Amino acid sequence: MPLRLLIVDDHRLFRQGLRQICEVKGGFAVVGEAENGREGVELALQLKPDVVLMDIEMPEMDGVEATRQITLQLPETRVIILTMYRQDNYVFEALKAGARGYLLKDADGADVLEAIRAVQRGEALINAGMAARVLDEFRRQSQSPEESDKAELLNAGEREILICLAQGMDNAAIARQLSLSEKTITNRLSDIYSKLHVNNRTQAALYALRRGWAKLASKDKS
Repeated sequence: MPLRLLIVDDHRLFRQGLRQICEVKGGFAVVGEAENGREGVELALQLKPDVVLMDIEMPEMDGVEATRQITLQLPETRVIILTMYRQDNYVFEALKAGARGYLLKDADGADVLEAIRAVQRGEALINAGMAARVLDEFRRQSQSPEESDKAELLNAGEREILICLAQGMDNAAIARQLSLSEKTITNRLSDIYSKLHVNNRTQAALYALRRGWAKLASKDKS
């Protein structure tokens, strides 16, 4: 069954071009298009896509708020942010809201297709430049007693899983690394999310990076 995509962008020609790439070259099924964040949330709740390609700056509701609402209500749906700028200030907020990563709008078709496949495998799309920005932002945030308490709730096995996740491993790779079943990894990740009060693996990975438990391996060649 092909991956089901939702495209949310206020430029019709861009949506049409993206649909062409995804359907013809990628073999994905674009199940819907939305021209603003509010419509994107409504369609996501109705269609329950596997992946949402989400523009940042849109009328009525921006991509950050739309991402927050979608990931909260549809935790299995992956959101990829679309942006014109590598260091867009909104990208960091979108990652905190639950986005799995971001794509530059000038990326070529092959990069778009690989990014979609990567987030569906459970990987996070954060290159070296953005990882540095994310970590800098977190370093400027003070370590609260509440956050320290959260860390103490994790047992050794859960922390090991979290470190693997922060290194970009999907559930299958973590299972192989730790000699556990994928179902066990899935169940323990749910426990980790609950203990850390996060909604998805990207937010959990960023927590591990902020604590200094892992370093993000970059695939960025620029």
